[in-house]
Amino acid sequence: MKRPFVIAGPCSAETLPQMLSTAAALVPAGVDLFRAGIWKPRTRPGCFEGVGEPGLDWLVEVRKQTGLGVCCEVATPSHVEKCLEKGIDALWIGARTTVNPFMVQELAEALRGSAVKVMVKNPVNHDLGLWAGAIERLAGCGVTDLVAIHRGVSGDKVLKYRNNPAWELAIRFRSRFPEIPILCDPSHMGGDSAYVRELSQRALDLGFDGLMIESHYRPGEALCDSSQQLTPPELISLLSSLKVRETTADDEQFLEELEQLRARIDDIDANILSLLSRRMGASAEIGHLKKKNNVSIIQMRRWEEVLSQMLSLGGDAGLDEEFVRCIFNLIHEESINVQNRILEDSESTGPAL
Repeated sequence: MKRPFVIAGPCSAETLPQMLSTAAALVPAGVDLFRAGIWKPRTRPGCFEGVGEPGLDWLVEVRKQTGLGVCCEVATPSHVEKCLEKGIDALWIGARTTVNPFMVQELAEALRGSAVKVMVKNPVNHDLGLWAGAIERLAGCGVTDLVAIHRGVSGDKVLKYRNNPAWELAIRFRSRFPEIPILCDPSHMGGDSAYVRELSQRALDLGFDGLMIESHYRPGEALCDSSQQLTPPELISLLSSLKVRETTADDEQFLEELEQLRARIDDIDANILSLLSRRMGASAEIGHLKKKNNVSIIQMRRWEEVLSQMLSLGGDAGLDEEFVRCIFNLIHEESINVQNRILEDSESTGPAL
């Protein structure tokens, strides 16, 4: 797969003229696949749910007139069968479907023996197991041309983006499946065309292999997600502005400096582990002291004082507040676990005779 691999097209297929006009305007962008939603899984009934099977013929016509490969989302075995009959070049499984192992298995069975490219979006939550499971189910049915798509995760936390980017989820996926290309969907991640460039650049900086970006020749008239779609000229301008990072470098000086810095990090990491071990040792001593004096484990006033102090010190050290908060919440959680085990040991062994 070339880097960056680019998929672009409207959120939904609406009319044949809309499809052809958008696709023709995207040809100069050098996109690798033209995308369009044919069946649209909507959260609530009454919304536009796609044109259905007739849209597949429009995709075929797009490929005939522009030479672009075409792709769409599938959510049922029937969708898969219809796409394979029409010779659609690539399919993707959406985030709402990835969370359902039963449906993913049915899709995998429908794809058995097919050489079509299959792309799998991460689930709507942080569950790496569901994403990995979908990949494994497809591979188990002989699907070999697999691609992952990261579109962020849904959540209650208010962000400027529609979905939490949750980059760590994609990084964990890549560690587990280093051989599988991974693309970013900045359109769904951001929920607004204003954020597509910054999210696209961040993805490329992290080593993603490509992008899936929504583009409509008249976004204001789009039947769904109009705010997150770029016009073809806007997409062309965006792609030309992105900086594509090399995945590696052969320069000897670079490699030597990189190795020195990594050695420094290894030494720092070892010191962090040593300090954490000492920290938990002190927590254990406190646990024994609390047990002896029949004092509860959690002391909220003390914890609030510690966290406030650490956030202040972290700010002075130039560290991100949310990063410091996450680190010390984890440390506090493990301290509670350490002290809780001490109390549980005393209860399981009973009083000494």
